[in-house]
Amino acid sequence: MVATLIENVYVARQPIFDKNKKIQAYELLFREGMANYVPDIDGDVATTSLLANTFFTIGIDTLAGGRKAFINFTQNLLEKRVPLLLPKETTVIEILEDVKPDPGLIDACAQMAADGYTIALDDFVYLPELEPLIAMANIIKFDFRHTPKDAIEDYLKQLSRDSLCLLGEKVETHDEFKAAQKMGFELFQGYFFCKPEIIQGREIQGSQLTLMTIMAQINSDTFCCDELERLIARDLGLSYKLFKYLNAAFFARACKVTSVKQALVYLGEEEIRRFVSLVAMSRLAEGKPEELIRVACIRGKFCELVGADAHEPTPPSEMFTLGMFSLIDAVIDQPMDKILDELPLSSQIKHALVNAKGRRFRKHAGTVDNQGPYYYLG
Repeated sequence: MVATLIENVYVARQPIFDKNKKIQAYELLFREGMANYVPDIDGDVATTSLLANTFFTIGIDTLAGGRKAFINFTQNLLEKRVPLLLPKETTVIEILEDVKPDPGLIDACAQMAADGYTIALDDFVYLPELEPLIAMANIIKFDFRHTPKDAIEDYLKQLSRDSLCLLGEKVETHDEFKAAQKMGFELFQGYFFCKPEIIQGREIQGSQLTLMTIMAQINSDTFCCDELERLIARDLGLSYKLFKYLNAAFFARACKVTSVKQALVYLGEEEIRRFVSLVAMSRLAEGKPEELIRVACIRGKFCELVGADAHEPTPPSEMFTLGMFSLIDAVIDQPMDKILDELPLSSQIKHALVNAKGRRFRKHAGTVDNQGPYYYLG
C-alpha cells in the first residue's frame, strides 16, 4: 500500500436567502485555511481544488444539506465541460463576468442547460454579446457594491424574460435589501445576512507518481479498465474520493458502490477521465507554482493540436500526454528518465521526453525524417 498523509482542507460557504430571510442555497468558495479571505490563486486551480474538497473530501451533503450549491467556473473549465461531472440537482453553474462568449463556451453552456443544469451569470453587466448566455440563464446576479442602483435598474430593462430569477449579492444594509426587493430581486446574499463560514475537513493524500501513472493510463489510446482498476485501488486517497463521490446522496443508488470495479463501470470511460483529471489538477497544484501546472496543461493542448495539424499518426490523447508530461520532472521533483521508467507511455513519447529527439515533420513537403526535435518543449 502506498504511504499516505492526512491534511486539513477548507471550503467557505455563504448562505443565499429569499425575501423572507430563509436559506435557499449556498455559494461555495475556495479557501486555503481558516482565514476568511480570497487567496491570490489561479481560477482553474481554485475551482478544481474547491470541487475536490467539496465532493471528494468534506461532502456536498455536509456543505449544502440538500440545498443548491453555487460554484464559480472559469472559461477553461466550462469549455472542458467539467460541471457535467457534478449532480445537476444540487449544482448551480456560476459563469464569471470575465468569460468571453465565444462559440466554444456557448456550445458548452448550451449542453449543460439542455442537460438540466441551473446556470447563473455572476456580477452581471449587460453587453449585447452576452445575449446567448442570457437566453439560457436561470439566475442573474448583480453586485450591489460595484454596480450603482440606477445602473442595475437600467440593466433590468434589458432583461425582459419573466422566468429569470434575480439575485442581489454583497447586500450589506437593510436599505439595500429593501431596494433590491422593490426592483424584483428574489434571492439575496451579503454581509447583511451572513458572512462566509469556513468548513474544515480532513483529506487523505496519495502518491503523486501513482496519480500520474493513472493519468497516463486514462490518456492512453489503449485504455484498459482492469489496469486502471488496479492503479486506483493502490491509491487510498483516490479510492476514498471515488467512493465518497459515488455514494453521496445525490446518486440515490439502492446499493452502495463497494469496489473500484463497480465505480468504473458505473461512471464509464469519459466520466472517469473527468474525475481523475479534476482530482489530479487539485493534487498536483499543491506546493507548486501555479504557472507550472498551467503551462503543462497548455503544452498538452498545444501538442494535441500540432499533432492533428501535422497528420501525426499518434492518437490525440497520447499527444496531449506528451505535452503535459514535458514538465513532469519539475512537478514530481525527480529526473525525467526515472519517472518515465515507471509510467505506461509509448517508447516514442518516452524517447522524446528524455532525449528531446524524434521525428521532424515537414508539413508542406509531406515528408517525415528522423532528425531533430519531436515537438520538443524546452
